[in-house]
Amino acid sequence: MNDIRLILPSKEYEKEAYEYIQEFIEYNSEINGTGGLDSYHNYDEWLLKLEKDLDLPNIPEGRVPANTYFFVRSLDNKIVGMINIRHKLNEFLLNEGGHIGYSIRPTERKKGYATLMLKSALQKCREINLDKILITCDKANVASARVIQKNNGVLENEIFSETFSEIIQRYWIKL
Repeated sequence: MNDIRLILPSKEYEKEAYEYIQEFIEYNSEINGTGGLDSYHNYDEWLLKLEKDLDLPNIPEGRVPANTYFFVRSLDNKIVGMINIRHKLNEFLLNEGGHIGYSIRPTERKKGYATLMLKSALQKCREINLDKILITCDKANVASARVIQKNNGVLENEIFSETFSEIIQRYWIKL
C-alpha cells in the first residue's frame, strides 16, 4: 500500500475527480470530505474555491481554513479517497463536524485505504501545528468508527445531531 499518497487537487485530475463523484451517485452513497466537489459542475471553479479555503484574511464568517486532498493510487492514478482537513473549529464543527471529513469510493472500501488515508492526513495536521484532532462519524457507520479507533481515536461522547437527525460519535486524537 506504499503506492498511494495524498495529493492536492489539480487540473490534471479533473476527469478522475468527476469519476469519483459519479461512483458515489451510482452507488447511492453519502459523499463526505470532498471540499464540496459534488456541488460544483465546473472543476476550475471548485479549484478556485479550494484556494479561497486557504485565503486566511478573506475567509467568510462562519467558515474555517481547510485543505482538501485526493488519495491517489500510483499504479493506475485512481482517486480512491478524498479527505478534507479543517485547520480550526467553529461551533458547528466542534459539536458535529470535526477537523476531518473523508470518504473512500464505494468500489475501494474494505481494503484498508481509509485507515491509511487518515494516518497520512494526521501527518498533514501535525504540519499545520494541530496537536489534537476531533473526528466525528455517524454511530451507524461502524467502519468509520473502526478507522478512527485504529488511528488512536478516543470516543469522548455521542450526541444527537439536529442537522443530520442521527447520533454522532465524537472522537479525539492526540498528535
